[in-house]
Amino acid sequence: MKFAVIVFPGSNCDVDMFHAIKDELGEEVEYVWHDTESLEGFDGILLPGGFSYGDYLRTGAIARFSNVMKEVIKAAEAGKPVLGVCNGFQILLEAGLLPGAMRRNDSLKFICRPVELKVANNQSMFSSVYKEEEVITIPIAHGEGNYYCDEETLAKLQENNQIIFTYNGINPNGSLENIAGITNEKGNVLGMMPHPERAVDELLGGADGLKIFQSIVKQWREANVVNA
Repeated sequence: MKFAVIVFPGSNCDVDMFHAIKDELGEEVEYVWHDTESLEGFDGILLPGGFSYGDYLRTGAIARFSNVMKEVIKAAEAGKPVLGVCNGFQILLEAGLLPGAMRRNDSLKFICRPVELKVANNQSMFSSVYKEEEVITIPIAHGEGNYYCDEETLAKLQENNQIIFTYNGINPNGSLENIAGITNEKGNVLGMMPHPERAVDELLGGADGLKIFQSIVKQWREANVVNA
């Protein structure tokens, strides 16, 4: 499986994402610059964290208009897995690939620490390697991670099992219903504020995030690899 790590001006987690795929997962991966006009040949798309375009206007608001986002949208519509982490999640929201919006943390402070998550849905292409309601530890690092949506949207997220990860116990940013990660209705686009790419090896303090990437590869192989 071949992954693209999209790099915007201001991305700062692209190297972590590249390491997670190449060194820990053992799959192919390439950096792809924001002005790229084709994502042909890539099986999965990764939007890393950071401060794209300096977070001017709103987080993700300018990155949403980068050339490459037209291709990210095409990939999503074609059913390819698309994962946006932190700023990547914010960009997916701005691009309309996921519903809802991000607000400032309710503390109005930047938060950087490990948090506990609960796997709310382990039947998605991003969570199938986890156990149902498994509690995992993943670091967060954001100032605007307070997820919000209207009541109608929340009802749809719940009805369609699109809420994949929730904060377990302490909600660090005030997100509605403790939401930490959601998918689109089709289930092939995941946005999450915690950083799984920073939790892929015990040397980094834990490896709970690696299963997200393993789940993507597992689903892709089941769908695309024929065993004679």
